[in-house]
Amino acid sequence: MPRHSQLHAACFATLAFVAAAPAFAATPIDQTRPLDPNGQVEIENLKGRIQVRAWNRNEVRVTGSLGAGVEKLVVEGGGRHLLVKAQYPRRTNDGIEPTTLLLQVPLQASLDIDSVAADIDIDGVAPGDLQIDSVSGDIVVAAAPRRASIESVSGDQRLTLNSPRVGVESVSGDVVLNGRLKAEVSVETTSGDIRIDSRGEALRSLRLNSVSGNADARIALASGGEVQAETVSVDVRLVLPRPVSARVEASSFSGDLGAPGAKVDKQEFGPGSSLEHRYGSGDGEVHIQTFSGDAELVFE
Repeated sequence: MPRHSQLHAACFATLAFVAAAPAFAATPIDQTRPLDPNGQVEIENLKGRIQVRAWNRNEVRVTGSLGAGVEKLVVEGGGRHLLVKAQYPRRTNDGIEPTTLLLQVPLQASLDIDSVAADIDIDGVAPGDLQIDSVSGDIVVAAAPRRASIESVSGDQRLTLNSPRVGVESVSGDVVLNGRLKAEVSVETTSGDIRIDSRGEALRSLRLNSVSGNADARIALASGGEVQAETVSVDVRLVLPRPVSARVEASSFSGDLGAPGAKVDKQEFGPGSSLEHRYGSGDGEVHIQTFSGDAELVFE
């Protein structure tokens, strides 16, 4: 074989080896793929950071860096669906470094994010669907999705959402949910504080379920709307703007109850108390049930 042919063959072999080999140092990322304005971006990262921002192009740009030991960055699809995935070895170990994925996406592209131990930061997007599934890591979102579903095991959630439908689940971590929440909100936690502020928007449905922590909700209630709170060891505080038109029921096994103008009935023998009261024409419904926490209704 001529010498120049041998050199070419050696070069190709080296390049093929480099392309197939895992990254052993942080590797810069910079890739761009086309995406429909209302397409979906699926993002997976085991650990590190995921950041998403909107821009005015019908394409997705992925920058950041792959951590040492990560096999490769998978970017597949385009058009209606794009997958961006940091692919880790099947047998992971402590020597694998975190990966940072920074994405710029079309404003209304739906997002489906899956993470184990990555912090998630989303800002300025207005997707049709926003889905986040995280095991550990903090979640910070400022967005206007039509529907949002956010689940985490451990890690705090700070959410600013202008959205008609929001569902939040957390096992261990605080949940702060603010924004123009317009229709249905559901928050379920095991341990951690809950703070909700709909910024004056009237909700048709608010559902709170928690085992331990404090729950503070500042909302307006739509005509015929409903608040349903079921807790174990949680102090619940519900703040509604005047005038209020709702029928209120609350009960607690060992906590204190309070509502403006309402009489609290205590069990004659043993613990337990309850209250029932109608405000205005009683268009809405408020039901609060707690085992060992206090429940308070406040008008502003």
